[in-house]
Amino acid sequence: MFYYFVSTSPEGLKYYDIEEGKGPVATIGSTAQVHFDCRYRSITAISTRESMLLAGNRSIAQPYKFKVGSTPGKERKREFVDNPNGLFSAQAAPKPPPAMYYITEGMKVGGNRTVIVPPDAGYGQRGMNEIPPGATFELNRG
Repeated sequence: MFYYFVSTSPEGLKYYDIEEGKGPVATIGSTAQVHFDCRYRSITAISTRESMLLAGNRSIAQPYKFKVGSTPGKERKREFVDNPNGLFSAQAAPKPPPAMYYITEGMKVGGNRTVIVPPDAGYGQRGMNEIPPGATFELNRG
């Protein structure tokens, strides 16, 4: 059994670092490019590792790029992806929870962190995919 040191962010989020990382530290205003998974009751509901494209018959893992501490959602845009097989497709990145924009601060490049996200820092009363309205879920950022 593994035991992790649980910390609390200035925003009140509970998190633990699975791996510290070895690169530079992410600060407010720096650009981060990360993979993330939102898990609810052991189901991966949202993930940059399982983004779907081309009518759902192919998947591509594309990290999400954003500015640490910025307003959530400003970076979401559709962009053309040049696939290795020569096909181009328009793809929108999965929507991360607002918690990701500030929980990344202080992490080192290459680090992995798990965060318990309450509804007010997650998808609120609307929910998202398999995450129901008002749900607390786990965010794996790495």
